Amino acid sequence: MAIAIPAIYRSTVGKKAVMAVTGGVLVLYLVAHMVGNLKIFMGAEDFNHYAHWLRTIGEPAVPRRTVLTLIEVVLGVSVILHMWSAVSLGKRAAHARPVKYQSKKKSNAQGYAVRTMRYGGVIIAFYIIWHLLDLTFFVVNPKGADATPYERMVADFDPSRWYITLWYVVAILLVGLHLNHGIWSAFQTLGLRSPRSHNALRGLAATTAALITLGFIAVPVSITFGWVS
Repeated sequence: MAIAIPAIYRSTVGKKAVMAVTGGVLVLYLVAHMVGNLKIFMGAEDFNHYAHWLRTIGEPAVPRRTVLTLIEVVLGVSVILHMWSAVSLGKRAAHARPVKYQSKKKSNAQGYAVRTMRYGGVIIAFYIIWHLLDLTFFVVNPKGADATPYERMVADFDPSRWYITLWYVVAILLVGLHLNHGIWSAFQTLGLRSPRSHNALRGLAATTAALITLGFIAVPVSITFGWVS
């Protein structure tokens, strides 16, 4: 088994399968994270309680933050495997690309999708780093570690920091484009696509990406415009 797993991963199908599975893990996390963020509309007490609950899941059976740390480890491994597989597949496709025989329209569409995933992925990676420094380690947050989660979130997207909101919105829009293409690709990799299901799966990918995008954008925009304070 120790030999079989690397052999499977070295194949194109194996790498695509890893991308699909790790992408699924990340989508589930995004949905859960979005739902948690939206609790800010329920008020400071509910939002702070949710943030506290995340850090105390499993107590007293396990030490504080154990479950959250395990989730973060799984997410970190998923991100690394996802990105590594994407880069590896991109290089393999570039080396194996035959003489161009595709129609110009199809080639341009594929090129747009590839560029969106590639450069969008880089910006998303920078966004994740900034997000961790901001709301996990509190290095760049205006309120710092002494404030409550609600206070830190509101301070982050204060009207005077509109440029942070703009940066966040752009990053999330790129996440949405990445999700739309990625979810659709995962359906194909997992063999779910067929002529009959094509339109339904396309719609499901687009709808999922749109809902996650809107859910994440709603919070910073609402704070910046003073709807949440």
